[in-house]
Amino acid sequence: MSSQTRTPGRLGYREYLCFPQDGQTHEIIQGEHIVNPAPGTYHQTLSRRIQFQLYQQIELSGLGMVYDAPTDLQLSEMNIVQPDLIVVLQRNQTIITPTKIKGIPDLVVEILSATSESNDRVLKKGLYRDSGVPEYWVVDPDEHVVEQYVLRAGEYELVGRHGDAVAPQVIACVRVNLTDVW
Repeated sequence: MSSQTRTPGRLGYREYLCFPQDGQTHEIIQGEHIVNPAPGTYHQTLSRRIQFQLYQQIELSGLGMVYDAPTDLQLSEMNIVQPDLIVVLQRNQTIITPTKIKGIPDLVVEILSATSESNDRVLKKGLYRDSGVPEYWVVDPDEHVVEQYVLRAGEYELVGRHGDAVAPQVIACVRVNLTDVW
């Protein structure tokens, strides 16, 4: 299995646009270039199954949009990431541009892999928290759980570890049946 690589520096969106389209995940976090290998098939299966349920309940109802990787999410000049899933509700549609999402989405979902777990649990979680992302899900494919974090008073609070179903707090009428995901 390939490993993650990091290139220290103070990189921004202009440099990000010059990264190769080589099938790997290129991100800039706090100005540092981070490269992860392409996700595996099980990872992508989980992503597609979660996205499908969110799409049915959010997009088809006109409540917002659901994007999957490799959609660029630019949180600031030196923070450009490609989360596994991004939800932007109708009230925040102005952050969607033809080439990227530029601003704070309502929900970000990251699916853990051997090479991304540390980033997803620590680095990206801190980035999303500091950027003000209201809700963050960490999907653990080995444990078959979704850790649901909600931003409260500037900190992420773990509100649940779900194995059967999870409902985003940012949009109460939605429910993801996790038994259909695993």
